[in-house]
Amino acid sequence: MTDRAILYHYPLDPFCRRVRLTLLEKGIPIGLIQEKTWERRPAFLEKNPLGTVPFLVEPDGHTLSGVNAICEYINEIRMVPNLLGETPRGRAEVRRLTEWFDTAFYKDAVYPILLERLVKVIQTKEAPSSYMIRVGRENLTKYLKYVDWLAGRRAYLGGRSLSFADLSAAAHLSVLDYLGELDWGNMQEGATWYAKMKSRPTFAPLLSDCIAGVLPAEHYKDLDF
Repeated sequence: MTDRAILYHYPLDPFCRRVRLTLLEKGIPIGLIQEKTWERRPAFLEKNPLGTVPFLVEPDGHTLSGVNAICEYINEIRMVPNLLGETPRGRAEVRRLTEWFDTAFYKDAVYPILLERLVKVIQTKEAPSSYMIRVGRENLTKYLKYVDWLAGRRAYLGGRSLSFADLSAAAHLSVLDYLGELDWGNMQEGATWYAKMKSRPTFAPLLSDCIAGVLPAEHYKDLDF
């Protein structure tokens, strides 16, 4: 038993990053253990037979897994700030956008680039596919236009206040930013929103992440990028 929650995570996993941002926004102290899930470490599998991250162990030993389960649980046990929305319609919109970032956006834009530029470098040692990288980049540009549209019409992506929609989007985009793949072009509203997210004190620990063999882009720590 420890005096703080322990999060098993991988630094460039966007779902782990959303959990980290959620815990930090709530002011909940955490310890981090980097878990390379592909190594199937026995000591970790004893705690979490599924072998997946994010995986949270609370100070009393209670465990939680799955990004949505962890984040909504944290939001319920510490309601300030409320990251889900104040009204039924507000919560529905936050959930809609969060799911969109975690499913369609991740599958079409984030994962192809991560697979070729991170997974194949760190895990499988395969040669990256320039075709898949190009597909991911083309999809990314299309999706960024929607982020730009949202940012131009709302104070935050999900509405008037910071929510899981912002944390999910920022988590996914920050991984691409680390790899030097994030280009806002002339999408100024989206770029301004992302700079605002990067400038939050809770984002600072993510900007300190560094993966051996895959160094961050030179501009990664630039808060105005």
